Amino acid sequence: MKITKFEDLPIWKNSLKITKTIYDLTSQPKFSKDFSLRDQIRRAIISTSSNIVEGFEKNNNNEFIRFLKIAKGSIGEVRNQLYIALVINYITQEQFNKINKESEELASQIGGLIVYLEKCRTQGNFKK
Repeated sequence: MKITKFEDLPIWKNSLKITKTIYDLTSQPKFSKDFSLRDQIRRAIISTSSNIVEGFEKNNNNEFIRFLKIAKGSIGEVRNQLYIALVINYITQEQFNKINKESEELASQIGGLIVYLEKCRTQGNFKK
């Protein structure tokens, strides 16, 4: 399947799904009052999808890889902030387990795409 627009990217779709969950979690009473953590985790998840899109729209393999690496770092930041939210009892263990698993999967998918694109780059067969 040829991907011609960022809306076709499964990683972008997954990042939106996680964004919705993060916004739901951070809207809970205790979490919503911690403006610093709430805003930071929201910025990190927004950064994830935004960097996927920005890299894709550059129409350049090297730039796409670079922005995917930034997106992978941002989803890692989200995971760290989820641990903080768990430790300070803003979210339950069950909520944490679900969103952390989804975040790990997204990080793995982004990492897999990076590896694929780097392999295509070295073999000279990447077309976008």
